[in-house]
Order: sequence, then C-alpha cells, then structure tokens
Amino acid sequence: MTQLLLLIVALLVLGHAPPGRTEFKRCWKGQGTCRTYCTRQESFIHLCPDASLCCLSYMFRPSRPPMPEDE
Repeated sequence: MTQLLLLIVALLVLGHAPPGRTEFKRCWKGQGTCRTYCTRQESFIHLCPDASLCCLSYMFRPSRPPMPEDE
C-alpha cells in the first residue's frame, strides 16, 4: 500500500513539471533561442533583452548582404 501511494505521489509531481523547451526564450523571429552560451551547431547573432545570447542554428543563419563594388 505504501509503494502504491508513493507511486501516485511521484506521478502527480512529474505531471506538474514543465516541458523541457519552456526554459528558453525565443528570439530572431522565433527561430533563435536565448541562452547563456551557444552549442556547437549554433552561432551568436545578438543579445536578448535579458542580456543573454541569441543563438541561431547554422541552418537558419541569414546570409550576408553583398559587398559594394568599388568603381
């Protein structure tokens, strides 16, 4: 009986835990993530409002504008 009660309490506690991705705020039109550091597959774009880094995956990284040609 005690083990059943402990199992029920554990399931109730786990049911109230937030999902894993809610801890990170979104940036750069919803494609980036505000973090304290970027992973190896991401690059730093700009600072988020809370002074953390806006990390953007290399897949979503915007291309640079073409350089003006000297005439």
